[in-house]
Amino acid sequence: MARKFDLKRAIDLFFAHESTREKEDLLSIDAHDQYLQKELITEKFTLLPGRDNTGAAVALFSARLHYPPHTTHQVVLKSLIYQLDAALESIETQRHGLVFIYDMTDSKYANFDYDLSIKILNLLKGAYPARLKRVLIVTAPLWFKAPFKILRLFVKEKLRDRVYTVNVSELTAYVPKETLPIQLGGNQEPCHRVWLQMCYLCATNQQPELSEYFTACDSSSCAARRSMSRSISTDIDNHISDFDSESSKDTVNEKHTNEDREKEKEDSDDMDQKDGETGDRSVISKDNSANRKRKTSESRKRSSDLSALSESATDGMPCKKRPPSSGSNILDDSIHMPDSTGTTVQELLSKVNTLKRKGLFAEYASIKMEAPTGTFNTSKIKANLPKNRYTDVLCYDHSRVVLPVSDDDDPTSDYINANYVDGYMQKNAFISTQGPLPKTFVDFWRMVWHNQCRVIVMTTRTIERSRMKCGQYWPSEEQTDEQFEEFIVFNNGIIENDDYTETILMLHNTNTGENCQITHLQFTSWPDYGVPPAAPFLDFLFRVRNIQEAATKEMGGAWTGHPLGPPIVVHCSAGIGRTGTFITVDICLRRLEHVGTVDVKETVRRIRSQRAFSIQMPDQYVFCHQAVIEQAQRQGLLNSLEAITLGGSDSDSD
Repeated sequence: MARKFDLKRAIDLFFAHESTREKEDLLSIDAHDQYLQKELITEKFTLLPGRDNTGAAVALFSARLHYPPHTTHQVVLKSLIYQLDAALESIETQRHGLVFIYDMTDSKYANFDYDLSIKILNLLKGAYPARLKRVLIVTAPLWFKAPFKILRLFVKEKLRDRVYTVNVSELTAYVPKETLPIQLGGNQEPCHRVWLQMCYLCATNQQPELSEYFTACDSSSCAARRSMSRSISTDIDNHISDFDSESSKDTVNEKHTNEDREKEKEDSDDMDQKDGETGDRSVISKDNSANRKRKTSESRKRSSDLSALSESATDGMPCKKRPPSSGSNILDDSIHMPDSTGTTVQELLSKVNTLKRKGLFAEYASIKMEAPTGTFNTSKIKANLPKNRYTDVLCYDHSRVVLPVSDDDDPTSDYINANYVDGYMQKNAFISTQGPLPKTFVDFWRMVWHNQCRVIVMTTRTIERSRMKCGQYWPSEEQTDEQFEEFIVFNNGIIENDDYTETILMLHNTNTGENCQITHLQFTSWPDYGVPPAAPFLDFLFRVRNIQEAATKEMGGAWTGHPLGPPIVVHCSAGIGRTGTFITVDICLRRLEHVGTVDVKETVRRIRSQRAFSIQMPDQYVFCHQAVIEQAQRQGLLNSLEAITLGGSDSDSD
């Protein structure tokens, strides 16, 4: 009816709807499923007991009630469809369509799930049999501006003009007060339990009288209807205690198989696709406020006190001396040392041209076949599971970064998904870690502070292919700051380059009054598929080295560890794919500079013994060879006319 009796449009819509359900595995929705029931009673999504002035049903999504670590996209979408299916049993809703209110009142960045928002929009804009007449985004915070601009691109042109950002006071211009709940300026009492009863009756083919619900209910009639819902409400509540939120956590493997099927190469069909960079849902996988009270302020301009902070840090105010938790004065205790296994770059080039891409893929596959070299017990502790971005990318116990226990004496507060990784002749030269989640922002900065790190290398964008890859754990605008419990991070300047962005951050510890300067280097030229060209990647790597060297000199006596300085923090999304690639190339090139030989295969094997699954895709393994050969040509160790002939096409990698 909403399509003006257009038969072809109706048929197209039906197939689009079925296709979407099949793609997201939403074909079977069981009204008694405990995960669905748990999701339903959060009240994050509901149909209001009334209509707008045109007769459209009004759906409400309350962002502040959404905690991504507690559920999955599939369960949330099932909840939406379960309720929308019931709403569409109403002839009036079919005729007049749907208004969608996205209420961001009191929501935090941790409540926002970018990927889920895209999926909901895709579901509503053209794959659901209800005409989406209007989208009202209520009290959108400042940080929402950037993702909102991108979200609009996913909305059809015709609908784009129907998307409004409004204040609560403006909402009644679109939806009558009689329909809106009290918290949105209306006079309606919540009737969500009543609505769930209606949905249950629809799902079990009992044909409830929906017209009664969609006539805005007053408090007395709503109370009467609530009594009707007690049986189903009791059933729902009985299942809550059985729900294990960790069972809903995504794996990197799921990301690839469910979302990254655009191009699969036969050569790597049987290889495990767990790339730490293919998945990051964002997203925006978010804050568990019960486990970690993240006190992040909105980015704001500070006055003279932050100017003083910037000046004092620049003037070299020394940090308190701490026992070096990662550095070492012993040069030969690294697992990467010059040995007889290496080859010259000329031999490496010959090997690459002989094996070609297929042979290198096979060599990489043999590395991946090797079993992990340690245990993951701490990562699997129940309290620590939500701190892992992916359930199948955990960190070894023997090399994990151990944080100081927090003031509340929580023994699990020493955990972060991060491992020390040796460099060439340098113990613990790197910290390989996942892209921080909002719930681990504080832990990330605690790790940087207590390891005296001065350089952070980020090898991904925060958003790629419309998916969140890493949380925005630092202030993105110049002269603004954000606070993460005892740490204030101040953005003191940004330098944009063609292939990377360099940001100067001032890290202030409010407990001690100390400051230090951190350089954040984000490589932005890694393409959506494959690997970057070797030249800009090498330029970036050597820029990182130069900044690390300068920062170590600036520290003076505050650093008593290895002459090359404190650990460099390297992360991507899961901290294994691009992160492992960066570290592998650095180690190989330092060895080449020192003794004139390299051993890519053994370097990767040894890195994986400290950070499991490092180098996660075959083309990343190939790229390590290409980068070494490119640098050898730059240094005149190889004739620039001697080219790599890999053969075959590039495989996918994120």
